Amino acid sequence: MAFQDKTLTCLDFQQPFAYTAEEQSYHAERGYTEPRRCPSCRAARRESRDGGGYASYQPKREMFPAVCARCGKETEVPFRPSGDRPVYCGDCYQQRSDRGFSGR
Repeated sequence: MAFQDKTLTCLDFQQPFAYTAEEQSYHAERGYTEPRRCPSCRAARRESRDGGGYASYQPKREMFPAVCARCGKETEVPFRPSGDRPVYCGDCYQQRSDRGFSGR
């Protein structure tokens, strides 16, 4: 089937946009219908719908308050501190892993 470029009207802003033969072929191969929105409106809807990527599928991690065992700064960690092991703020944890710091 030979496709030809055509002009469609965006549902959101009533502005014309090009629907190329290549796009028509792509849509036909996948069984998609003709787009009703221009590419920028489709991208904006995708962005608002799923937050813009993989991270939006991840549930928000619950954070717990803690006090750094090294510097005493209040911080938050993604686990419930049990009290039997030291907890470090981000800076102290980084120093600990970079230089072999031992908190004990």
